[in-house]
Amino acid sequence: MHIPFCVRKCNYCDFLSAPAQEEVRRRYVQCLTEEIRRFDKADEYEVKSVFFGGGTPSILDGGEIAALMEELEKKFSFAEIPEITIECNPGTLTPEKLGIYRGCGINRLSLGLQSADENELRLLGRIHTWEDFYRNYEQAREREYTNINVDLMSALPGQTASSWQKTLQKVLALGPEHISAYSLIIEEGTPFYDWYGGVDESRVRGRESADSTILPSEEEEREMYYETKRLLAQSGYHRYEISNYAKPGYECIHNSGYWLRREYAGFGLGAASQIKDLRYKNTEKLENYLKGDFSKEEMQTLTKQEKIEETMYLGLRMMQGVSLQDFEKSFGVPMETLYKETLEKLQRQGLLQIKDGRLQLTDLGIDVSNAVMAEFLL
Repeated sequence: MHIPFCVRKCNYCDFLSAPAQEEVRRRYVQCLTEEIRRFDKADEYEVKSVFFGGGTPSILDGGEIAALMEELEKKFSFAEIPEITIECNPGTLTPEKLGIYRGCGINRLSLGLQSADENELRLLGRIHTWEDFYRNYEQAREREYTNINVDLMSALPGQTASSWQKTLQKVLALGPEHISAYSLIIEEGTPFYDWYGGVDESRVRGRESADSTILPSEEEEREMYYETKRLLAQSGYHRYEISNYAKPGYECIHNSGYWLRREYAGFGLGAASQIKDLRYKNTEKLENYLKGDFSKEEMQTLTKQEKIEETMYLGLRMMQGVSLQDFEKSFGVPMETLYKETLEKLQRQGLLQIKDGRLQLTDLGIDVSNAVMAEFLL
């Protein structure tokens, strides 16, 4: 469920999102409701998870989120205890909204903190402070939310290994059930791209922006990465995907569905769907969507080769890796046959291992995961 609105665009963000007036947001919710009603395959599925993402879904009135949940429950059959997540940014979340979310079945919050350092938050262009985040976190606990994710971002302008460690320690002291820890990527079309220039991270790292703020070097970035692994493991968080850590039993069902290639339906501006082997997305033009244009774009029927490639490079993002047995059952050919030379080479280099019938990245393989995954493109 894509809510493409925010209070202010962050300096690093290249997502399909932008500020909008309340009237535009209201019309958007009406169109989103109509798109849900028109979905014609609902009776073929049971919904295991819902994810309100953005943008900043918590910018909407709580009643609008509740109305959308009501439409989904009218249209779809839900699993007995579905995972229902909403992304929230501190500064847009209120006790009233938290109460409404609980009342309409939302049982998982994803709070976009990014950093606990005020200077780093300012450089990112975030609208909140650490105190705003802390207050919202405590309000959520008071309303008995027992599944909270915190989004964090490392390798930020002006960030040091020490300041990153302090962010991790402050968040770990709160004990959220899930932590997503990503490294900043400089994306084209963002203020960061204009300030630092170029898309080659190896050249960007260590460079100053116009305000003389330096991005951490690659060496500093790796130090932050290893510190993340160490501190989170020490605190009882299981790393189940390259950038995601959870306490036992709190792995994100929804995001795991993407990595495991489960089917999904996307609603809203630019939202993508995969129904059986058909993948498509909605228009990215807000003016068209607000006119009720829900026509599908970029229609693609996935070939066997594309499904094999995705199974490998998405599945290897997860620490459990890819099941050799499931692969052969799905595609009618053993993985060791199809990828014989690739597997031998990557195992010899210490980047992959086969353990308990599953192909997995080693610690060294995780460090260079993009290069490893590229090897599985046929």
